[in-house]
Amino acid sequence: MMTKDGEKMKMDRLLEQRDLTKYRLSKISGVPYTTVNEICNGKVKIEKCTADTVYRLSKALGVTMETFIEDAVEYRSGFETFKSNVCHRVHDMGDMDFIIDTLESDSIRKYYDKQWYPESLYLLAMVDYLSRENDLPLCEDYNDIRAARLQTTIYPSGILALCAPQKASGPRKKA
Repeated sequence: MMTKDGEKMKMDRLLEQRDLTKYRLSKISGVPYTTVNEICNGKVKIEKCTADTVYRLSKALGVTMETFIEDAVEYRSGFETFKSNVCHRVHDMGDMDFIIDTLESDSIRKYYDKQWYPESLYLLAMVDYLSRENDLPLCEDYNDIRAARLQTTIYPSGILALCAPQKASGPRKKA
């Protein structure tokens, strides 16, 4: 779980990235300034806020609620949901902003350190793919993670659904 200082640093980083002041965030989100200020100063923990407050702030900051609270609350969604959220982030932010945000937040390493290997590897694969597509060099900070392999292959739910009725492994092998 992230410390109050960590939450403060995350809020500061999000405000800076979006070129927002605490006052402006309060106005855009509809969350009282005192609440925004206390979150930013570490007096109020994100996980103690109401869902409405988290929703309003995350929407105003242009991040998902999961991203907004991920360091404060140990919540792990299903892998399919994680992949979908990553794809939505890429779509909403654009390739370059997604790459920058992911590398600056160091979420690849954070997931890896929490031993959330599928999430870490998927996020790294997405950053690498988008980097190649945009003729950017790969970030060498993650070479150790690139060498890692999952013990068991994770198949997309669609492939598993094809295999289930017939108990066939053909689609899995093809994938």
